[in-house]
Amino acid sequence: MKNSKGLKFSMVLLLGITIIGGLSGCSSKKVETEAVNVRVGYFPNITHSQALVGKEQGSFQNAIGKMNKIDWKLFNAGPAEIEALFAGAIDIGYIGPGPAINGYAKSKGDIQIIAGATDAGAIFVSRKGVVIKNLKDLSGKKITVPQFGSTQDLTLRNILSENGLKDKTKGGTVEVRQAANADTLTLLQKGEIDAAIVPEPWGSRLIKEAQANIILDYKDVFRDGKYTTAVVVVRTEFLKDHPQIIEDFIKNHVDVTSYINKNPAKAKEIVNKQITELTKKSLPKDVLDAAFKRLTVTNNPEKDSVLEFVKSSVKEGFLKSEPDTKDLFDLTVLNKVLKEKGLEQIK
Repeated sequence: MKNSKGLKFSMVLLLGITIIGGLSGCSSKKVETEAVNVRVGYFPNITHSQALVGKEQGSFQNAIGKMNKIDWKLFNAGPAEIEALFAGAIDIGYIGPGPAINGYAKSKGDIQIIAGATDAGAIFVSRKGVVIKNLKDLSGKKITVPQFGSTQDLTLRNILSENGLKDKTKGGTVEVRQAANADTLTLLQKGEIDAAIVPEPWGSRLIKEAQANIILDYKDVFRDGKYTTAVVVVRTEFLKDHPQIIEDFIKNHVDVTSYINKNPAKAKEIVNKQITELTKKSLPKDVLDAAFKRLTVTNNPEKDSVLEFVKSSVKEGFLKSEPDTKDLFDLTVLNKVLKEKGLEQIK
């Protein structure tokens, strides 16, 4: 009798555990399969080619599954995109390394770089009639950058420093201004500035439309062209909450990178189509071809170049002190994907 009661109690207990376990499993499964709106920031620039091509082809949407949704958010400047990341308005972003560094430092690690997108693609030009034979001739000149603290701004300040020059705000003789890329074209044409350092395709446009002269081409601007112009960043919280979505996103990013490099003609066509839709102005084929020759579409974030930009940001006062950069990069997912695809991993 006692054994019978003991058996019944054991069966009831086992049933209870099973039910609780089943309920727990259902609850966990519900959380994992809940639809997620993945908000991705990007620019209408060829340096964000993976975003433009993947958006047009719908491959990012396909990669993250039918239940989840990619919501593309258009930006024209890095700081604005960083603010959106801070506010939780976007989750993933294609962005320049300068703003990415600032975002990481100011958020104390809540924004991380998870992949590279583009190398090089910046060019330093002077207006028609202003020939700079020696970089020291930049003294007394008015030069624009897309935005203070941007990748191009940091690059310019590094060039000035190497040639014993400073901007006027620091007691130097060079006037550094910030202007939107479209405005830079107008300023050059009107003769209101002497030079500009801009990302592509603006460099090629300035050469064609304003007859600008090349001071330093993309390989001469910094590190023989081995410097990142665009990276992929993510909110650390989103990465922790949705690791599978990030993995699927990065898999597609790697696939799109490969597609662009293997199909340059088609990729240019797609990029131009997107730029036309987003800016209401298409790029002439010769401008597009020249611009693509000045950049490298890649998965590599060129860590050493980013760390040099960190030092420049501190030196120029965009960061109060040098941040601990040990968590600036999280390439775990990227390297997992690269390994699975038989591609070289990034150290």
